[in-house]
Amino acid sequence: MKRRPTWKNATIVSSLAVAALILAVFCLSLGSVSIPIRDVVLSLVGMNGEGSDLIITQFRLPRIVAALLIGAALAVSGSLLQGVIRNPLASPDLLGVTGGASVAVVAFMTAFTSYSIHYVPIIAIAGAFAAASVNYSFAWKKGVTPSRLVLIGIGISTAMSALTMFLLLSGPAYLAAQVLNWMTGSLYGTNWSYIKAIWPWIVALIPLSLLYAKELDIQALGEETAIGLGSRLQMSRMVAMLLSVALAGVAVGIAGTISFIGLLAPHMARKLVGNRYGIVIPTAALIGAIVLLLADLAGRMLFLPLDIPAGVFTAGVGAPFFLYLLFRRKRPES
Repeated sequence: MKRRPTWKNATIVSSLAVAALILAVFCLSLGSVSIPIRDVVLSLVGMNGEGSDLIITQFRLPRIVAALLIGAALAVSGSLLQGVIRNPLASPDLLGVTGGASVAVVAFMTAFTSYSIHYVPIIAIAGAFAAASVNYSFAWKKGVTPSRLVLIGIGISTAMSALTMFLLLSGPAYLAAQVLNWMTGSLYGTNWSYIKAIWPWIVALIPLSLLYAKELDIQALGEETAIGLGSRLQMSRMVAMLLSVALAGVAVGIAGTISFIGLLAPHMARKLVGNRYGIVIPTAALIGAIVLLLADLAGRMLFLPLDIPAGVFTAGVGAPFFLYLLFRRKRPES
């Protein structure tokens, strides 16, 4: 297991946290109406009496807080999955988790045209758990192996995509544009009600994920070694999977299917801080938050007055990165 100096890892994590904070302030100042950084800072500390205060605190700040929380949740979800499956190509998208959450939310939106946003994360988590349970059940054969989880997950993901489209086409026509925008992965229209709906989940689940970091490190040594060291292998895998599914479900419930952050962020974290999950998880969370902030900023600014979903940009970066990883893994075998 690769180990980096503690001081170096602490410096990297601190630098990423500062970078995320600076980027958040920068994002608050940019938009269809540009606001000086000084006014942004004064608004954040409650000392700005200008008209820009409403734009900053009620329109832009909730969206940026949501990007930070959701990016971190997706990154930690991907880190846990890659640790459980021991496959660097694993992500919530791959195992059908985000697909299950999408089906549940689209069905909920179609059945209840008037609903409280506080129910959406619960519905999304339920859908994600349902898809993960089906995957786990079919993959179980005297225990669960990572390869079976991946293969069955690909089939479930495809089925969930088809079911989502069926629900979309069979639902009311006026909901199609709203649901399609959500499915692409958008933070448009996020307000403080959304933040209130998701922050307790994410703030609780990420620290819980850190408690299983040591188990993931042990499992990385191989199944026989992990069992020999006293690891309750199947139970640990199940709990880590549940945490990953819950985090992905909460993120999908609010922002839709923002893809590839769960794949990108853990890889970048391991390059920066090594392979120990106790430091990989917080590093990946910060990277995921930064990536989603940048994607949302690009969506807001590059095609004004249009607001392009952040998921378009994460997919645009993530798809080539996935092919690069796939090529790297195959190259030594040739």
